[in-house]
Amino acid sequence: MNASKNIAIFASGAGSNALKIVQHPTLKNQVKLIVCNKPNAGVLSIAQNFDIPVLMITKTKFDEDGFVQELRNAGIDKIVLAGFLWKIPLPLIKAYPNCIINIHPALLPKYGGKGMYGHFVYEAVLQAKEKETGITIHYVDEFYDHGQIIMQANCTLNELDDAHTVAKKVQALEHKHFAVSLALLWS
Repeated sequence: MNASKNIAIFASGAGSNALKIVQHPTLKNQVKLIVCNKPNAGVLSIAQNFDIPVLMITKTKFDEDGFVQELRNAGIDKIVLAGFLWKIPLPLIKAYPNCIINIHPALLPKYGGKGMYGHFVYEAVLQAKEKETGITIHYVDEFYDHGQIIMQANCTLNELDDAHTVAKKVQALEHKHFAVSLALLWS
């Protein structure tokens, strides 16, 4: 029997995956912090609505020390990257080994790496005329989109798909699998 986890969700955008996590029956009481780098990000409204504290971060300090002390002070022992676009610095990776999980909008190892996020991924998938794409939930290491894969889910593509329809298909997979996978992994 594992003790409950104290989760920090790192997000830079609207926060649709963060919302699914904080609404999940197993995870909702474990999310103790939202970490954000954009003062106008939609995820901040989610934090406010669910009364979750927010840590606003700056790039310089993040790159230097990863805000490790602030995370420890908040009692955080697990980190979820849910639409967070900065590369995780080595001090944070070392402080939380095998405790940082990311979701990527493609079937890694394809379409990963620096600059491969959101519409850049969808456009690359379409340009390559892939017949399928999907999501990858993986541990974070010192390289972009490289850590051990936890799970993948896929969807089919057709000649009528564009970046918008691919985004919708991928987001549906994210919403279906991310919170459930975290709950299974950490229960």
